[in-house]
Amino acid sequence: MSQTRTIRPARPGDAPKIFALISELARYEKLEHEVTGSAEALDRHLFGPHPLCEALICEGPREMGVLGFALVFPTYSTFKTGPCLHLEDLFVRPGARGHGHGKALFCAVHALAAQRNMARVTWNVLDWNKPAIEFYERLGASILPDWRVARVEGPAISELGRQGLA
Repeated sequence: MSQTRTIRPARPGDAPKIFALISELARYEKLEHEVTGSAEALDRHLFGPHPLCEALICEGPREMGVLGFALVFPTYSTFKTGPCLHLEDLFVRPGARGHGHGKALFCAVHALAAQRNMARVTWNVLDWNKPAIEFYERLGASILPDWRVARVEGPAISELGRQGLA
């Protein structure tokens, strides 16, 4: 496989390609049942009047097409009192791995954060995904053992919202 690649910001028309990669990522993580969104919703969130996120695309030569993507959005650190960047997903198709595409995407995310003077970049990694953990650690990342991800989803969001208004 050629090392030729281009990393570029996503542009209108890319949402179906990115959503296809999201579906591949969900299959890899055995979380297909969690995918309830659509390429149309992703398109609105990436390119609508008030974008909620942005994506970088890794493309190979024409015959290879899209090899991977990274999706990010801004967050804020009260302790740093500064903006941060959250890397929601970084994925390279299995057949394109081992050629530096993941590292190129990861570095492009950090270049974006540096350009915007962000205090840090954060992301989550599944505890069983040893190849990803080793990849991030090789690139200088710290995997925090003392933090856990917490979430509220679906109807529970509205229910908590109603309780707060009572």
